[in-house]
Amino acid sequence: MTTPTPSVRSQCPYCGVGCGLELLPPAQPGQAVKKDEEGNPMWTARGDRSHPSSQGQVCIKGATVGETLARGRLHQPLYRASLDQDFEPVSWEQALQTITDQIQTTLANKGADAIAMYGSGQFHTEDYYLAQKLLKGALGTNNFDANSRLCMSSAVAGYTRSLGSDGPPACYDDLDHCSVAVLIGTNTAECHPVLFQRLIKRKKRNPGSVTIVVIDPRRTDTAKAADIHLPIAPGTDLALLHGIAHLVMRENGQDVAFIDDHTENYKPFFDVVARWTPRKVARFCGIPEKRLREVAELFHRKQRVLSLWSMGVNQRREGTAVVQGLINLHLLTGQIGKEGAGPFSLTGQPNAMGGREAGGLAHLLPGYRIVTNDQHRSEVEQAWGFPQGQIAATPGLGAWQQVEAMERGDLDLWWVAATNPLVSMPELDRVKAAMQNCALVVVSEAYADSETSHYAHLLLPASQWSEKAGAMTNSERRVTYCPAYRPRHGQSRPDWEVFAEVGRRLGFEQHFSYDSAAEVYAEFSQLTEGRVCDMSGLSHELLSESGPQQWPFPRGSEPSQGAKRLYSDHQFPTPSGKARFSTDLPQGLAEPPCDTYPLVLTVGRYLGQWHTMTRTGKVKRLQTMHPEPLLEIHPEDASDLQIKDGALTAVSSRRGHLTARAKITNRIRKGSVFLPMHWGFTQDQACEVNALMHDQACPVSKQPELKACAVIAAPAVSAIKPPEQVSNQLVKLRRWFSPAAQ
Repeated sequence: MTTPTPSVRSQCPYCGVGCGLELLPPAQPGQAVKKDEEGNPMWTARGDRSHPSSQGQVCIKGATVGETLARGRLHQPLYRASLDQDFEPVSWEQALQTITDQIQTTLANKGADAIAMYGSGQFHTEDYYLAQKLLKGALGTNNFDANSRLCMSSAVAGYTRSLGSDGPPACYDDLDHCSVAVLIGTNTAECHPVLFQRLIKRKKRNPGSVTIVVIDPRRTDTAKAADIHLPIAPGTDLALLHGIAHLVMRENGQDVAFIDDHTENYKPFFDVVARWTPRKVARFCGIPEKRLREVAELFHRKQRVLSLWSMGVNQRREGTAVVQGLINLHLLTGQIGKEGAGPFSLTGQPNAMGGREAGGLAHLLPGYRIVTNDQHRSEVEQAWGFPQGQIAATPGLGAWQQVEAMERGDLDLWWVAATNPLVSMPELDRVKAAMQNCALVVVSEAYADSETSHYAHLLLPASQWSEKAGAMTNSERRVTYCPAYRPRHGQSRPDWEVFAEVGRRLGFEQHFSYDSAAEVYAEFSQLTEGRVCDMSGLSHELLSESGPQQWPFPRGSEPSQGAKRLYSDHQFPTPSGKARFSTDLPQGLAEPPCDTYPLVLTVGRYLGQWHTMTRTGKVKRLQTMHPEPLLEIHPEDASDLQIKDGALTAVSSRRGHLTARAKITNRIRKGSVFLPMHWGFTQDQACEVNALMHDQACPVSKQPELKACAVIAAPAVSAIKPPEQVSNQLVKLRRWFSPAAQ
């Protein structure tokens, strides 16, 4: 009897829920080898019942991930000296020499700050960590930022300012114990579906056990399941939160003992909130005052309130302020650090949390340290073996600041890895123009047809999840080991190996002499010792043998002894040991509607697609679910603008225009329209929605307001297609990832 090939356990590479997957090999005894549409052997994914975060559940994206791993891959380095030339294949030796030559030239002529890297929550922690060591340590520039800047940086800033450190205080088990679940700025049903189903199943099993409140201008699938839906006007979240706090205090619902013993800045907060009366808030938010009072009563009459948020809060000019406004409510009522309660940020990407732990933003260092802190820099310099003063004392360029630096001609090298900014950034035309003003744009990418690759000089084939070993941390601070269970595709290499090789070529042989990802992780984990995110007890070996673990997990901990919740002792990592109330005043949208642009465009995601579709766009079943982007518009707005259901519609902002098919629906608030963000210019249904968005950002987190801009819509004469030169580039580039080319 033939023994079946064993399955492999890993974490899903899509959203921040971090579901456990069990991967089944292409061949099993008595069965034909499973293959994808290009004839590549295909692994099959199903939910891992032993994974504590997802308990065997998986969404359609995770279930079909095996179909995406070999199709349309970049399989060798490609180079061109200028963007008007065709790519030609080069060896890894030539590719690495091109990078090191440019770095050395730039260091000699302009200095380290003319070099920048833009990374990704798709990285493993090992990739993130060595990128920090290369740029912030070896090169001495803090110009590393990641697409988490567009995703979670407002949550990072809000947690840090209010509680003293990043890191969600709550966990997924709190979904099973909360009395009230407040979902604000999150379409959880489509963006974090496994968590949403966990909440809904509980509600069906035990009716009345939990009250669901959804705060969203759209009547999303999440809102349809709510007991209370507040369709507030876009940009009014902070006023709403102040109004809830006002009513809690009016009804004496605050936890006086908690406030006195464990918080500070309460009096200034009280003075601010006192101005936001129920009538004022209801008018400002465009909701009935009765609904506002109902939600406020839940906050002070229920013992276990869990708040969950995501991009709808973070991607705002006042994103940090809204995060802190939500935390204010938990401090006001003592709803933090206990079962079923707390402010819980739902991370957008599978390892955005791991990136924050590794220092993967321009103001951070590994172990939740910050670059402006003298002691923090000294600790990392000593651990890395660099002289004192090697790490710059000022934050580097954030994601959009890197684009602005290219516009000015200040960057000689922009290295983009595992992300696709020519779909996800705001003001896409500016980004394209800026990239053409940079001497060397390097793109490390698993797939050959990303939009960003068309504006690169050097393409590096990256080994992706499934082909390299590493760790990832999900939204509840749970670390999962992800093994390499498939051979590397073509000539692809893991990002951490490439960063280490560049470091060695620059003369830092001893600093980058690693034989495995396990060695990299061991060095990183020791740098977290004694920090809030202490993972000094974790290793690849422990995670592989004992399964996923939550941090803090200090050295000497036993498996499954990690803390489910932070701050259960109500001691916070601030100078005073107390959490801090914030006092920000509501500002509203950075670009409100006007006579010329009377509608507010809000942007979001579809269940079946992931970010910029470089992976999910290859799955026929997912494409069938969402064959094209649809413009949701309210019936009254459609009537006023003479837009017909299903008709091609032109949408314009101050920065650009596009076309999309209209979907007339009551699920969108009057005065607002909605488009998904997934489609870029390489897709058949090109719809570059972020080309319409402005670059104004939260002044604290530097996170762009990608959730709202002012637009006008009208019937379209014809679809807007990619420019001819872009179409020609698509044809030329795609010859390098066709099956014949491989």
